[in-house]
Amino acid sequence: MHVVVNAAMSVDGKLSSRRREQIAISGPDDFDRVDQLRADSDAVMVGVGTILADDPSLTIDDPDRRAARVERGDPENPARVVADSRIRTPPDATVLDDRAQTYLLVSEAAPPDFIEEMEDAGAYVIAAGEDRVDLTTTLAKLEGDGIDQLMVEGGGELIFGLLEEALVDDLFVYVGPKVIGGRDAPTLADGDGFIEDFPEPELADVQRLDDGVVLHWQF
Repeated sequence: MHVVVNAAMSVDGKLSSRRREQIAISGPDDFDRVDQLRADSDAVMVGVGTILADDPSLTIDDPDRRAARVERGDPENPARVVADSRIRTPPDATVLDDRAQTYLLVSEAAPPDFIEEMEDAGAYVIAAGEDRVDLTTTLAKLEGDGIDQLMVEGGGELIFGLLEEALVDDLFVYVGPKVIGGRDAPTLADGDGFIEDFPEPELADVQRLDDGVVLHWQF
């Protein structure tokens, strides 16, 4: 599986404010770039924190891109994947609608009634890991289900977990002209943080877009 992480952050490395509310960091040209990246992917993944903060659809905006996917034999929208170690996905979340297949990744500690509720809402539940989602195992299961390119859109906890397990191949970061600040504001890679063996990607490309830049790193 090829894992592509995409995120937009402020000049001081924040994904959002300390309130964890959605903030517009990039502009229309970058939104279009992200829409194309979604269209090129088999699935789009986020952590449950993103679901709770933004309630995204994770679908493709451009109808021509959706039509092109159908023409080549793919579903109109990529599948959607939610990592939810803390079983917080609401049953009325937009990602559970019928516009695309949705996978919910949970730990083996997830209560059976929660799993049943999510399956009734339309999700395909994959459980792995004792008390938190085992990303290596669940991504391998997704690959076995035909997902060859996985796009990850955050948040910081999920991105750190993927980096920690050396599962990231490409990292696209849009750096926009905002300073957010705040010690409690989410960053590109939250989690416990590294104290040694720091990942060291290679800078593959820099592109000026809207009022910021897109940095493309490869691992």
